[in-house]
Amino acid sequence: MNRTILIIEDNEQNLYMMRYLLEAAGFEIEEARDGRAGLDLAENLRPVAILLDIQLPGMDGYSVAAELRKNSALQDVPIIAVTSYAMVGDKEKALAAGATGYIEKPINPQTIVSEIRAYLR
Repeated sequence: MNRTILIIEDNEQNLYMMRYLLEAAGFEIEEARDGRAGLDLAENLRPVAILLDIQLPGMDGYSVAAELRKNSALQDVPIIAVTSYAMVGDKEKALAAGATGYIEKPINPQTIVSEIRAYLR
C-alpha cells in the first residue's frame, strides 16, 4: 500500500516537524522546497496526500494547487494547505484553488497526524 506523503514546504523547521511526526506514524515522506519541484515530484510519486505551504518561493501554493488539479492522474489526491495564512477568506481561497483541506500553522503536533488521516481514503 502506498503510504507516501509529499510535503511542499520551504521552511526547514516546519518541514522537519511534519516529517518527524508523519514518519513516526508510519508514512513515507518526500519533500520539495518550491512549487515547481513539488509539481514534478507529485507527477512521479502519485502520493496519498500532498501537504502544501501557500507562501512558497517562485510559485505560490495557490498556483501549485491549481496546476496539480489540472493533472488527471492526481485528481483524487488530497491537497492539504498547511499555512500561516489565517485571515478571513484565506481558507476559502485555498479551497477554491484546488485544496481539499486546510490546516493552520503553527501545526499542533498532537493533532496533525489525525487531521491528515481524516483526508485519506
